[in-house]
Formats: sequence, structure tokens, C-alpha cells
Amino acid sequence: MKNSIHRGRRAATAVALGSVLALTATACGDDGSGGAGDKGDEGSGKGTITFWDNNGGVRTDIWKQIIADFEKKNPGIKVKYVGIPAAGAQSKYDTAIQGGGLPDVGGVGTAMLAEVAVQGALEPLDSRLAKSPLNGRLSQNLLDVSTSAGGADKLYQVPTSANNGTLWYRTDLFKAAGLAAPTTWSTFYAAADKLTDKRKNRFGFTIRGGEGSIAPALDAVYGQTGITSFWNGDRTTVNDPRNVAALAKYIALYKKDTPSADLNNDFTKMVAQWDSGTIGMLSHNLGSYQDHVKALGAGAFRGIPNPTRDDGSRVQISNPVDGLSLFKSSKQKAAAWKFIEFAVSAAENSKFNESAGQVPANTDAAKDAWIQRAEPTRLAAEALNGADTKIVQLPYYLPDWNTISKADNEPNFQKLLLGKVTGKQFLDTLADQLNKAQADWKQNH
Repeated sequence: MKNSIHRGRRAATAVALGSVLALTATACGDDGSGGAGDKGDEGSGKGTITFWDNNGGVRTDIWKQIIADFEKKNPGIKVKYVGIPAAGAQSKYDTAIQGGGLPDVGGVGTAMLAEVAVQGALEPLDSRLAKSPLNGRLSQNLLDVSTSAGGADKLYQVPTSANNGTLWYRTDLFKAAGLAAPTTWSTFYAAADKLTDKRKNRFGFTIRGGEGSIAPALDAVYGQTGITSFWNGDRTTVNDPRNVAALAKYIALYKKDTPSADLNNDFTKMVAQWDSGTIGMLSHNLGSYQDHVKALGAGAFRGIPNPTRDDGSRVQISNPVDGLSLFKSSKQKAAAWKFIEFAVSAAENSKFNESAGQVPANTDAAKDAWIQRAEPTRLAAEALNGADTKIVQLPYYLPDWNTISKADNEPNFQKLLLGKVTGKQFLDTLADQLNKAQADWKQNH
């Protein structure tokens, strides 16, 4: 079954590449189809452009505010808004790439960036950004994530916002136990032990064992070892002996300092369990902040970036980044680029991220008052933008990445927690799959 899934993913990529070649071959004459083979035009810098919001419904109101601001300052340009629910965004883009009708500009997250880019649909943005007022105003770490996710050492996405791994901890429980904030991995493990009292159903930590378990586990592993690259040449570092040792220490928390129910907990169950019980720490992201406020009250907890190593160095895996892309088929590239520049300017990027509860990509926006008041977001922004933060770029560009990280290895992670496989066996299996996927990707390119 796994092999058939892999073959299906690779077949889909091959079809996409074949379609790019076919579209390119028929694009000698401009038929105005708006497909991947259409090279588009800069246009006059005025007129109507179409914008696809890849999180339609959730972000519709804030995007309409930004569009109204833009049209007021640029009376010669009108923006047609099209909201697409997040679950259908990838298929919507794929259909338009094959049949025509792509927008001028659209929201494209890093999870699908490579798949859209490999079909030849996106305009490289490096030279535009270099000449833009945005140059030097965007988080370099987020730009690196965007470039890496595109899979071709080119920038196909201007980042707008990011989430970040956050360690939520109960300040009331820590104070009662005389514990300092769990800012390092050493203090994290010490707190997990001290706060656990199984007789009273109290635990120091809740670990994610169900859906979505791989990313937080990798974050904990690389965060502890300080290894800063996912690849050493064409071989992954995921099963480096230091990572094997770090994973063993992390999963040893299960049932010792965590509830046994964690085995099947996805983020919703894990968050609900933390909010309703007496568990000391939870590793999630900024998205659960309001849940904690409603359940516990703002004074009973804090959210800080995931722990540093004892020497203060911070290593974390790349989180998905939201952003805007310019489509190669656009006949109004100049106007569409103006819209991107405006949307990611300090004032508008701040407005968007205050609504979304995420970290602004614009570093000036990250200094605004609302972020200073929202401590978890402020600390996340400081971590993401910190010169000393090293980000391990996960291989979002691999066609098999989602299959490997979810369908194949989430069940394996549960076996690991249950002691049915060792940490070395788990990481060796993961590494073997990743190395093969990387080799396939390089061959296709």
C-alpha cells in the first residue's frame, strides 16, 4: 500500500511536469488562456487584477479591508477578490494550471508551493524583491523557508506570516512547585518530572502521539542536538546518532510524565486535555492561544518559544509559511506586484497578522503595539527573526513529503511510543524513505 501511494505521488508529479512541457510547447502563440505555459505580460500598471485567497471564509474580512486600503491608494487598480476554502486551494490551482484561468496573484502556502512552482505557474520574485521597498524589511529566516519550500533556489512566494512552535506552561503550577520557566531543554525535562504525580492524575507534559505527531517530535530532536541542516549532501541527518539519543529521551516521557491517552491525541484532543486538567506543559503553536485563555484565564499560563540548548543556542524546524505569489500567466504583473508590495508593507502586514494571530513577515510590523501586548506572539517573532536562531528546513519540496511524514510514519511513531520499535529503527526507516524521495526528486530535476 505504501509503495502504491509513493508511486501515485511520483506519477502525479510526472504528469504535472509533462503538462508543463505540453503547455510550453503550445504557448508559442499567446492564446490568453492563463495556463502554466502562458508567459503573461507586465501590463500598464493599471486595470483589474484577480486575487485568490487560499483561506477564503477564514481570512475574507481582513483581505477585503486590505484590498479597500490598496484601491484607495491606487485608484487606477481594481482587485477582484476570490475566496477559496483552504481544503480546496491546491486542487483549484492545479485545475487552473491545466485548463487556464489562473489569477494574477494568489495566496500559496509553503505546503503546496513546490507543487505549484514545478508546473511552471509562478513568476520568480528575487529580482522584483531586490528592487522593492520591501527589500531588507522581511524576516530573512522566513524568506529562507519560502525559498527552500519552492524547491529551486528561487523565491516564488513573498512570506506574509508564520506560525511557530510554542511551549505553553502553567505558571500557577510552576510557581507552586518552585520551578523557573522551562526555557532550556534541561529545565523542561526537570519540570516534567517534578510536576508529575500519577496518584493525583497530574502530569508534567502532554506529548502528541496521534495525527500531526512527526513535526513536534522532529522539533524536539533537532532543538536538543543543535544539528542545523536536514541534509548532509543527499543524505538526511534525521537518523544522526545524536538525534537518535535525543528522540529516545523525548519519547521516554510517554506514560512516565505524560498521560497514556497521549498515544492517540491529535492537537485538538491534546489542547482540550491540557486546558481541562492539571498538566504542566504542552507543545503546540500560537493557534491554541484563545483556547487557553477561555479555559484557564490569561494569568494562569504563558507561551514561550520551544526550549533552547543549555548554551542558549536555538535550533528549530521550519514551520509552514503563508505568502503571496505572482502568477506567470498574469497580463497585469506590474499591478499585481504593487498589490503584493502593499499587502506586505508594515501597516497592512501588521493588520493582517493581528487578525490572524500569527507572526508578521515584515520585521517593522513585528514591532507594533499589539505584538508587544501579546507575549506569545512577541516571543515567537523574536525567535523567528533572531540572528542566532537556526532553522532546519524541512523538505516541503519533496512530492512524497506529506506521505512520508504522515501516512507512513505517524503509525510508526505510535509503535515507538509503545516500545514496539526502537528510536533508531524509527529514524532509520524515516531516513531511508527520505533519502529515496530526495534521489527521485533530483532525478526528476
